[in-house]
Amino acid sequence: MNCYIASCVFTRGFPELSFKIQNWVRSLGGIKIVRCCVPKYKLREFTEQLPPSRRDGWTELHDCADFQPGDTVWSLCHNCSAIIEEQKPGVAVRSLWELILCDEGFEYPDLSGREFFVQDCWRARNRAGEQDAVRELLRRSGARLHELPDSREKTDFCGISLLRPAPPRNLKMAPKRFVENAAGKFVPHTPEEQKRLMTEYAARFDGCEVIDYCHYCHEGLLLGGVNAHHLAELLFADRS
Repeated sequence: MNCYIASCVFTRGFPELSFKIQNWVRSLGGIKIVRCCVPKYKLREFTEQLPPSRRDGWTELHDCADFQPGDTVWSLCHNCSAIIEEQKPGVAVRSLWELILCDEGFEYPDLSGREFFVQDCWRARNRAGEQDAVRELLRRSGARLHELPDSREKTDFCGISLLRPAPPRNLKMAPKRFVENAAGKFVPHTPEEQKRLMTEYAARFDGCEVIDYCHYCHEGLLLGGVNAHHLAELLFADRS
């Protein structure tokens, strides 16, 4: 089985964009679309947080799937990726960005003449295939890229998500990622401290545009005043 996880958290933050991506995934054929990586996770809560016009389309999707060894899961949510990896041995987990590279007919935006820093995510710091795919998509779009010294496997950034407690589900279902390898992270900070730390972090970009590919990173960058774009926003802006 090939399966795309649309992500309840991403869809809540980017409802129209999420449905554009789902429509594109359907156009590829042969890929099942589900809402989340685990069954029955906050179904009513996330549905009620969507615009009324999108609730029916969301509830029409299966909440999850019975992932089995040999299946491939495509995801743009790093929580989902970590949970599948730790809970479903033998299931291949790959990113949405790698799936886009498989589509020879994908129409890339024209980003010629624009320069971006690439903000990597702590939740994906060991995902070289995803990191490479992000950069290749931007190169195919004509963007000029800049790297931070602490990029790829060196990054410790994930917006303010690391400055507040981790969701209990993540701690339980992906303990290697969110407990064993998260020393010093998920320490509560006040909203004022979060704002200050994100603003300080933003100074490293010196006003340049930034591309991120994590909804948590995106939230933190915007809080700090960065001119940030989620990669999916640029790739699917002109699609229906």
